[in-house]
Amino acid sequence: MPVPISQAWTVASYVLGQKLRGNKRYPLVLMLEPLFRCNLACAGCGKIQYPDHVLSKRLTPEQCWAAADECGAPMVSIPGGEPLIHPEMDKIVEGLVARKKYVYLCTNALLLKRKLDLFKPTKFLTFSVHMDGLEPEHDAAVCREGTYKIAVEAIREAVQRGFRVTTNTTLFEGADPARVRLFFDEMMKLGVEGMMLSPGYSYQKAPDQEHFLGRERTKKLFSQILANRKRSWKFNLSPNFLEFLQGNVDYECTPWGNPTYNIFGWQKPCYLLQDGYVPTFRQLMEETVWENYGHRSGNEKCRDCMVHCGYEASSVDDTFGSVPGFARTVKAAMAYGT
Repeated sequence: MPVPISQAWTVASYVLGQKLRGNKRYPLVLMLEPLFRCNLACAGCGKIQYPDHVLSKRLTPEQCWAAADECGAPMVSIPGGEPLIHPEMDKIVEGLVARKKYVYLCTNALLLKRKLDLFKPTKFLTFSVHMDGLEPEHDAAVCREGTYKIAVEAIREAVQRGFRVTTNTTLFEGADPARVRLFFDEMMKLGVEGMMLSPGYSYQKAPDQEHFLGRERTKKLFSQILANRKRSWKFNLSPNFLEFLQGNVDYECTPWGNPTYNIFGWQKPCYLLQDGYVPTFRQLMEETVWENYGHRSGNEKCRDCMVHCGYEASSVDDTFGSVPGFARTVKAAMAYGT
């Protein structure tokens, strides 16, 4: 099983509790961005196109902990930017772990090996390493040669020290399904717990606008990648989300499932779009006009999005929302090894 039983039980209990209380909108994963600065400049990224005075800003540990308390989600994902640049990242993680939050620290791993001593292995902490394919594909995606080898060395070291490690892969137009499948094999050989997959989101500020996937192309690509999948592959995703990527099941976006907090406050409506900020989580949930977002809304910015931060929460909600949804999950889990 790609995640500890305790984590699976915590998440299942939390979602069922929300269902029993009749809550249709609830957070599942807090997307916590303590900074935007990064030590890479990936062509498909729209998160680092800020002026220097913004990139120099940081959330304090206290602000991070307060956001986690206010939101109440059982899991916290820490993207960026590159979180390990933050001088107090170890303190931030320590405080979240003390709150028994399951933390996924997203990193390109350039700094991971040298900073491992700052962290302690625990079931509550996972390093989610950004890996966009085999060496040529990964280095091209992040626009710097040598990053793949550095990341592989860091993964090996982290696994050897007893840390939970997953990979996070974003795929764009031009991805070769056969090469992606070989990449899965290599990641499994490294001993990672599981792999996350997602099509890239078409950030308006991203330098490369030519390689973002449309919906139909996304479904075709992921169907090719996941056809006749190997039992050895382990995915750190809801199995129904993988079915969604292939077009085998249809979901509507649930952006409130992955609310974002960063240096500007609570971001409306989600991690990918910036339609304003509010100072409190309650305001985010109550003042956002959610009907204006998602594929069915007709919002041009949501037209091609099939990203996990919008739709994985939808698939989890489906699992616990009906008998057919639960049955789909069990069937898909058996197929994907999740």
